[in-house]
Amino acid sequence: MLDIKWVRDNPEAFDAALAKRSAPAQAASLIALDEKRRGLVQALQDMQSRRNSASKEIGAAMAQKNAELADRLKAEVAELKTAMPALEDQTRAVDAELLDVLSRLPNIPLDDVPVGADEHANTVTRTVGTRPGWNHKALEHFEIGEALGYMDFERAAKLSGSRFTVLTGPLARMERALGQFMIDLHTGEHGYTEVSSPLMVRDDAMFGTGQLPKFAEDLFRTTDGRWLIPTAEVTLTNLVREEIVEAEKLPLRYTALTPSFRSEAGSAGRDTRGMLRQHQFWKCELVSITDAETSIEEHERMTACAEEVLKRLGLHYRVLTLCTGDMGFGARKTYDLEVWLPGQNTFREVSSCSVCGDFQGRRMNARYRSKDEKALKFVHTLNGSGTAVGRALIAVMENYLNEDGSVTVPDVLQPYMGGLTRIEAAR
Repeated sequence: MLDIKWVRDNPEAFDAALAKRSAPAQAASLIALDEKRRGLVQALQDMQSRRNSASKEIGAAMAQKNAELADRLKAEVAELKTAMPALEDQTRAVDAELLDVLSRLPNIPLDDVPVGADEHANTVTRTVGTRPGWNHKALEHFEIGEALGYMDFERAAKLSGSRFTVLTGPLARMERALGQFMIDLHTGEHGYTEVSSPLMVRDDAMFGTGQLPKFAEDLFRTTDGRWLIPTAEVTLTNLVREEIVEAEKLPLRYTALTPSFRSEAGSAGRDTRGMLRQHQFWKCELVSITDAETSIEEHERMTACAEEVLKRLGLHYRVLTLCTGDMGFGARKTYDLEVWLPGQNTFREVSSCSVCGDFQGRRMNARYRSKDEKALKFVHTLNGSGTAVGRALIAVMENYLNEDGSVTVPDVLQPYMGGLTRIEAAR
C-alpha cells in the first residue's frame, strides 16, 4: 500500500508512476479525500478539546455559584456529546474509503524498470546454457507422461475436473524429488530457514501481501471464510505481521515447499492441456524481509538463488526484466526466469522474483527499528519462486527425453530417486 503523505508531497511523480502502469491519474482525488479526512479529524479533535475545557469551566462556574453559566456550559457539553458520535462515524467512513482506494492501487515501479503495456516490452537480461543437442523429435510433457503411463489427466478430471493431474510411480517420485532438492539447496547453501506453515489463512493475511481486495476472484475460499493460499508468499511474509523487528536480525530469509491453489479465473482457454496451468501445484517459495537500504541487493541475491536450481538441473533458461505493464500488483521490479521447453519450442516462466519495497510492510504494519536513527520504519519485502515444482518437472521431462521415449534423471535428483537413472514406460 502506498503512503498518502508521499502522494501529497509528490502528486506529479505519483501520477507519472501510475501512467507507467497504464493506470489513470489519482493524485487529485486522493489528496481531496485525504483533506476531507484530515478536516474531520481536526473537527473531532476540536470538539473533544472544547468538551474537556467546558467540563472544567462547569466546575469553576459552580464554585463561583454561577448557576446560569454552569447550565449553559452543561448544555454545550451535552450538545457536543450528541454531535461527536456522528462525526466519529463520518471519520471512520472516510478513513475506510481512503484505505480502500489506496489498497487497490499498484506499487510504484523502480526507475530502471522498462515501461510498456504488456509482455512484449519485457527485456532479456541474460540467457544461460544451451538447448539440448539431440536430433530426435521433441515432445510436450503430457505426450511424454501419458506414453510412459505415469501421467493421467482423465482420472484427474473424474476426481476434480479440469486443470488437475494425477502422477504415479517414478513421475510422482520425481515431482517429490524436485521439491526436496530445492528446499535442501535453499536451506543448506543459500541461508533460508525452512518453514512449515498453514495452507489456509484469514482475510488480513491475504490483504497484507496484496491479494485482497483486488484479486479475490483468483482465489479459493473455504466455507468458514478462510482462503487457500495461492503461494506460500502469503504465510511467509505475514510471519512479521504487526511486529517490530530489530534491525540487526535483518534480513530474515524464509522458504517453504507447499501446495498452491489458484482459480486461474483470467486464463480461460490458455494452457488447457497438460500441467502448465493448474488449480493446485507444488512450489518452493522464497521470501526475504529486509531494511530499506539492502532490498535491491537482496533482489539480485534471491534471483541468483532461484537460478542455481536451474543451473544444477542443467536446464537452458533466460532471465527477463518485466516491464511496468506485465509486473505484479505489489512489485517494484520483477525478474522472471523462463526455462526452455523443447516440446513447445519456446521459453516458459518457472520462477518470478520481485522486490516490493515497503508496499507489503505498510499493509501488514510490519516495522523495524533503524540502527542509526532508532526510528521505526516499515520493512521491505521480497518474494520469489525457487522454483515452481510442476513446471520444473515439465522442463526436466522435455529436456531429458531420450529417443526411445524414456527420460533420463538429472544427476542432482538421482539421490532423491533411490539411485534411479532413467524413467522408462510402465509395463
